Amino acid sequence: MSPSNRREFLSTAAAGAAIATLASSVIAGQEDSSHGIPTRPLGKTGEKLSIICLGGWHIGSIPDDDAIRIMHEAIDEGIRFFDNAWDYHDGHSEEVMGKALSTGGRRNKVFLMTKNCARDREGSTKHLEDSLRRLATDHLDLWQFHEINYDNDPDWIFERGCLAAALEAQKAGKVRYIGFTGHKHPDIHLKMLGKPYDWQSVQMPINVLDAQYRSFQNKVVPECNRRQIGVLGMKALGGGAIAQKAGLDAVMCRRWALSLPITSLVCGIASRENLKQDVALARNFKPLTDEEKTRILADTKALAGDGRFELFKSTQQFDGPYHRKQHDLG
Repeated sequence: MSPSNRREFLSTAAAGAAIATLASSVIAGQEDSSHGIPTRPLGKTGEKLSIICLGGWHIGSIPDDDAIRIMHEAIDEGIRFFDNAWDYHDGHSEEVMGKALSTGGRRNKVFLMTKNCARDREGSTKHLEDSLRRLATDHLDLWQFHEINYDNDPDWIFERGCLAAALEAQKAGKVRYIGFTGHKHPDIHLKMLGKPYDWQSVQMPINVLDAQYRSFQNKVVPECNRRQIGVLGMKALGGGAIAQKAGLDAVMCRRWALSLPITSLVCGIASRENLKQDVALARNFKPLTDEEKTRILADTKALAGDGRFELFKSTQQFDGPYHRKQHDLG
C-alpha cells in the first residue's frame, strides 16, 4: 500500500470508528425512567424522550372515545412522546389529541411534536396557529417540516420563508425545537442536512428492509449521529406491508429499529392491544447482537433489494394529498 493510500485508509477507518462511537453512544444513552418506558437523548438538546412515540395518524383513525382512552393509558404506561401533523385526517388527529391532553395536567407530561405542511412563510404561520389551537396548547416541544419528499422541497423551505417563520415562532416561545421529516429518498434528507441550519431532529423510515434499499439507516443516520441530531424512526412495519406481506414478526421489526442509533420510534397505536405490545417491547427491550443483525439481513436480502415493500420510497401513492397538490401532482 502506497503512503497516500495508507493515509486515506487510516483516515477513513478513523472516521468510521468515530461515527460508530457516536452511534453506540445513542443506545448507550438509554436510561430507565420512573415513568416505566426507557428514554434516549434527543441529539444535543438535553431532552430525553421515551424510546417509543405514539403516532398521530393512527390515533386519529379510530373513534374519539377510544383514542382518548388509549392516549391516557399510554401516558400512564410511560409513553411521554406524542407525534402528530397538521394534515392528519384533515386536522382531526390534532383535535382529538388536544382533547386527550387538555385534562389532568397531561399536556405537561408529554413531549409534543407536530408537523408543518406549508411551503411558504404565511402558510407556515397559519399551520402553526391551527396546530396550537387544535392541540389546545400554547407551545410545541418540536415542530417539524413534514414530508420533505421532493427534490426541491429543501430549497422551498429556505427560499420561501418557512424556516424564517419557524425561527420567529421559536423566538416567541411557541416552538422549542425544529426538525424535518420525509420518507422518499435519503439523498433528499442529505440535501436538507446540507442547508445552513442546525436541525434538532430528523424523522425517517427505519426498518429492516431499509438497510438494503435506498437506505436511510446507512446514509442519513450516520450523518445525524456525527452532528448529534436526534433521529426519529418511523415505518418500522413499512406501513404494514413488511409484517403483513413479507411475513416478518412485528415485534422483531420494531426491535430492529430500536437496535439502531435512533432516539425514538414512532409507532402506530390504534388499539389497546397495539399499546400493550409496544409498551412490553419498550420495557423489555434488548438490542439485537451484531450476529443477529447479520443473520436477519441475509434472510431478508431477497425481499429488500427491489423495494417492493417500501413503495413509499419509489411511488407517490403514500405522499400526502396536500403535498402532491403543492407540486401540481393532483
